Amino acid sequence: MRDQQGRARLNLRRLDVSSHGDVPALVHEIRRQRGLEAEVLTPRQRELTMRLFGEPLPPVRSVERICREVQELGFSAVARFSRLLDEYELTPERLRVTEAELQEAHAKVSAEFLRTVRHVRERLFTFQTGLLYSDVVWRQNGEEIRVRYRPVRRVGIHIPGGSAAYPSTLLMTVVPAQAAGVREIAVIAPPTRFGSNNPELLAVCYELGIREVYRLGGAHGIAALAYGMEGLPRVDMIVGPGNLFVTLAKKYVFGTVGIDLLAGPTEVVILADDSAHPQYLAADLLAQAEHAPGSSILITWRAELLDAVQHALEEQLRCLERGELTRDSLERFGAFVRTQDADQAVDLANLLAPEHLQVCARQAEALLERVENAGAVFLGNTTPEAVGDYLAGPSHVLPTGGTARFASGLSANDFLRRTSVIRFDATALRREAEHIIRLATVEHLPAHAESVRVRLADLPSSATPTS
Repeated sequence: MRDQQGRARLNLRRLDVSSHGDVPALVHEIRRQRGLEAEVLTPRQRELTMRLFGEPLPPVRSVERICREVQELGFSAVARFSRLLDEYELTPERLRVTEAELQEAHAKVSAEFLRTVRHVRERLFTFQTGLLYSDVVWRQNGEEIRVRYRPVRRVGIHIPGGSAAYPSTLLMTVVPAQAAGVREIAVIAPPTRFGSNNPELLAVCYELGIREVYRLGGAHGIAALAYGMEGLPRVDMIVGPGNLFVTLAKKYVFGTVGIDLLAGPTEVVILADDSAHPQYLAADLLAQAEHAPGSSILITWRAELLDAVQHALEEQLRCLERGELTRDSLERFGAFVRTQDADQAVDLANLLAPEHLQVCARQAEALLERVENAGAVFLGNTTPEAVGDYLAGPSHVLPTGGTARFASGLSANDFLRRTSVIRFDATALRREAEHIIRLATVEHLPAHAESVRVRLADLPSSATPTS
């Protein structure tokens, strides 16, 4: 369908759950497209998969083969994948970005950019430091129980670099780790103009004190971090977003290393009534869709709003630099959803459990009280999701694909390990012994019980429990 000027109309699907209320079916359809098992792939990714394996393996099996080869063969496997996937001839000498290159990039970028980086870094560090858990000590009647927190020793951070540069993601991952006290941070980014060849990205690394930067990305980069190889010591934890292959690789290596979360294609759900500005809503939907893939869903109980937003989308799309990619993303993964009322809209949002939830409605605070599942919530017409992407304080690395039902966004606390420390004196052990012995006996673990009895025999006075 075309408009009066002969331009193609945006083919954005519309779903009406106000009458039949088939919300579970809608949620299933949307999740099916965004889940880790779905092929949310660009044509180029499909082409590279065929080039790599010579057969149409699904993404899960492709990633398994990549990770196994890197684990077994180390650098030689990584170099092969880098050549075939990134079209980059990786050598041991070219693996790591030199400090001179980092310094040169830092000197090259504008003073205004560095001023923004320092401003954002200060905001993030202050906010993330305020979140940190503190040690807990409990003392009573001869018992001392402590819970102490210590940072992960070495962290690997993956920064995407396929279709756009993301210095903001570097800030949103490195700064929380630094706030937690992580001493060793290794950054990987693909050898592209948006990745490890990007001057702004390298300048932010230098500004943040990061000196370990590697020309790696994708599933092979994740495997290299997890297993280690010549020139890149293994890490203890991997964080950072990426495409489907990166996410599946993080899932595969989990257990060998820790990970932050399984962040898939980005998404926004917007709840809006007729107090929302159609131009604002269109801009926010486009901002998410331009990640390509990115899911943008508008939910409203005001049907008249949909046509106004459709018109605004089409007008704004014509001016976007990434207009065609954004249009494709909107048509594949976007939707307008009409609900019966605000209550049904919130119910749907909770089932979707989106990465980003914007609430642009008169009763935004009241609706927020009913929101149970969301990675981050943005309230009101003057709080675009971009505020969280670039500046606010919480990390923009958030759960996607419905995982906000059980997962939270990255924070400084994710880089802390919790250890319990327990000390009982003789009086405390004698007082609690019967309960320990009784439970051990019920579980048919007599050595556990005896480990208490043998101590009681050496303690002065009072009878020893025999249960």
